[in-house]
Amino acid sequence: MPPLPRSIAHLDMDAFYASVELLRAPELRGLPVVVGGRRALTAAAGETHPRLRDYVGRGVITTATYEARALGVHSGMGLMKAAQLAPDAVLLPADFEAYRHYSQRFKQAVRAIAPEVEDRGIDEIYLDLSALNPDGSVAGARALAQRLQQAVRAATGLSCSLGVAPNKLLAKLCSDLEKPAGITVVTLDDLPTRIGPLPARRINGIGPKAAARLEQLGIDTIAQLAAADLDLLQHHFGERYGLWLQRAARGEDERPVVTRSEPKSLSRETTFERDLHPRSDRQELSARFTRLCEQLAADLARKGYVGKTIGLKLRFDNFHTVTRDHTLAEPVGDAPTLRRVAGECARRVPLERRIRLLGVRVSGLVRRDALPPAESRPAQAELFA
Repeated sequence: MPPLPRSIAHLDMDAFYASVELLRAPELRGLPVVVGGRRALTAAAGETHPRLRDYVGRGVITTATYEARALGVHSGMGLMKAAQLAPDAVLLPADFEAYRHYSQRFKQAVRAIAPEVEDRGIDEIYLDLSALNPDGSVAGARALAQRLQQAVRAATGLSCSLGVAPNKLLAKLCSDLEKPAGITVVTLDDLPTRIGPLPARRINGIGPKAAARLEQLGIDTIAQLAAADLDLLQHHFGERYGLWLQRAARGEDERPVVTRSEPKSLSRETTFERDLHPRSDRQELSARFTRLCEQLAADLARKGYVGKTIGLKLRFDNFHTVTRDHTLAEPVGDAPTLRRVAGECARRVPLERRIRLLGVRVSGLVRRDALPPAESRPAQAELFA
């Protein structure tokens, strides 16, 4: 088998949020479990855990165990819709502090073996293993993947799946092929037999609308997309995206693993279980707003950033969304200042309808350690006055 020109891996934690919950409740292993919503439900009489059938609200599924997925539920599905498919599934609230803790632990374990890491989210990373597999052998890539799996399990008690391929696009595609706890190594010679028969929508970057359009054109598989006429693709998808579709289907991707990147912004937002009115629900709304700013300030402190521009996002009960922002003379990152400035943004919005979603954002980020010590900031002002 020919060597890998590059050994690029995509590591994806298996049902990450649900798996963290099972560490804390091992008696639920093997059962359909759904993680979603922000509030804990009380178990019905005779039950040890709340069930999906007992949920009332408009929360969505954050993740689900593979047993629950087999019943048709999936991430992003509304909890009440999921209850129709899996009424007896256990429902647990999301605990993002715990998920961030385990995310840090698995990434530290990986970096101890393979330092060339591109962080792509709380539960997935890319790795450049080329220096650790200099001959590009499939056996060497598989051995490294097994070592990484073992390190992650030792550090967290959790399983992960890895795809190793010549580039990032193929690696991400492969990491999903043998879940859970799978390892898939693919070379360019494997494309016709292992990648070509897969649905075109499996390529990261082909969304539902593009997939539907491809199906209308009679293009269902990756092999069919790779063989499609470029003029046809560019006619229906535009010059740039059409070319990308063809290159992606042929396994072409030269993107490097980016080990360091600076974020442009950080944000926090929450969708309320019920719409809140700016006047009659002022106390609850104000408390939730304060909490968002505190969480965002903690994110900034943990990542070592401050920012000049503070933004507010509001979505009303009619799904109309408005944003407002304000840029300060000096970068900030403390919760009282975020609260005060975001409150000033809120005063520029007509608050006549109930609010469905509230968000706070900080952009224009700079490293905190590049600044002189910040002066004390004024106390927070009352919001929604």
